[in-house]
Amino acid sequence: MVIEARVIDSNSDPQKRWDIDAIAALDSREFDRFEDRIVVEDSLTRNLVSFQGNKTRSFYRWFKYKEAFSAQLVEYLLDQYQISDGCILDPFAGMGTTLFAATSCGLDADGIELLPVGCEIIRARQRLECGFSEEDFERLSHWASAQPWKDATDARPLNVLRITDRAYSQETHSAIKQYLCALENESENTQAALKLALLCVLESVSFTRKDGQYLRWDYRAGRRQGSRPFDKGHILPFDSAISSKLAEIAQDLAGSGEQGFLFAEPTSSGRLQLLEGSCLDIMPSLPTETYRAIITSPPYCNRYDYTRTYALELALLGVEEKELSALRQQMLTCTVENREKDLLAANPAWSDPIAAADGNPLLQAILSYLNQQKAEGRLNNNGIPRMVRGYFYEMACIIAECSRVLVPGGRLIMVNDNVRYAGASVSVDIILSGIAERLGMKVDNILVLPNGKGNSSQQMGLHGRDEIRKCVYVWSKLPGSL
Repeated sequence: MVIEARVIDSNSDPQKRWDIDAIAALDSREFDRFEDRIVVEDSLTRNLVSFQGNKTRSFYRWFKYKEAFSAQLVEYLLDQYQISDGCILDPFAGMGTTLFAATSCGLDADGIELLPVGCEIIRARQRLECGFSEEDFERLSHWASAQPWKDATDARPLNVLRITDRAYSQETHSAIKQYLCALENESENTQAALKLALLCVLESVSFTRKDGQYLRWDYRAGRRQGSRPFDKGHILPFDSAISSKLAEIAQDLAGSGEQGFLFAEPTSSGRLQLLEGSCLDIMPSLPTETYRAIITSPPYCNRYDYTRTYALELALLGVEEKELSALRQQMLTCTVENREKDLLAANPAWSDPIAAADGNPLLQAILSYLNQQKAEGRLNNNGIPRMVRGYFYEMACIIAECSRVLVPGGRLIMVNDNVRYAGASVSVDIILSGIAERLGMKVDNILVLPNGKGNSSQQMGLHGRDEIRKCVYVWSKLPGSL
């Protein structure tokens, strides 16, 4: 179906021009195609579809990964869609919420993760689950109570990136170096637990706070400030912060039943495999029709740069400047600094998903509008059109790979947010669902949270408030699709 949209004449632009009203009209017509499958699901609270649900959950609460959804959501989805056997895939594994929740339900799970911080957390938790001994536990408890790093007479260098320079007070900087030195005397299992605990407290003992697109800096760091200096408030002393985190990990490990596993009776659990790297590189190598379901949440098209927000953790893991830049370019395009990827050169088999993105009327209208806004100097960053285009074309390729690796009837379940740029709402749910249909997927439902989210203060100031849908997409693979 060809959808006509209002065109504005312009002597300076020979091509069609889109305004916000025309985008909204086209969006409404595309919405109508899926209206019978768009369902407001009251059970999908923000607590469930975010990290909030993990804050008090043993094991999942250790590291504050704000972009994660809750383990309870995975359990809910597995039960709701009767996924009780086979292997689960998460192409954007993060800290492993899908993987650990699925394996605890007896399913096998494969996860793909690019950022070293996520990989480190998953590997450490695997080690704690599979090889942690009573002796290791005693050493962990000893560290929590006796704080042996304070007696270390040597220290290890602490890797610093430009973006993390002056992130800690001199006292905290020295304490971290002593801690890293002291842990080298422990067993590999105990070292994994101690290093995990350190990753978990870096933000709380630093002058920084993760704030969407960047790290926000407290004025006490002595770095150049904006017009309104930021005061983080009380910054935890290193010794108390790390001791508290070590005690929390020990408490979870020592529990029983749902509260722990170290000294509990063995339970049946699935196999967990971590594949380190970009899903754009790894997914084409996965065998066809392997997975019973895919449960994931990709980066949103919201300009967030995870190499910046997790810079403290990446620096601790030894990531250097060049590697940081390389990671930023390997990520799914979601920040204005991402350069365009040559998808066809990477995989000639992706001509179909690229054609599906080319043929999506709403996407193409939004891209035209953003390019017009760029040409007229109306964007706050000229990289926005390139970012939006890269996001959807790369996601089209990932959807195609998901369709290929799912068994017939297998489900792809994805948590994602809509966004807004230059006043135009970008219905990520509608665009990606349209692309998925072109690639052999059936759109079963687009489950919408009862309460949407607002826009940035800048967008609301210029264009007014426009509530943005936060959704869980539920698609299934049609028989005969590859």
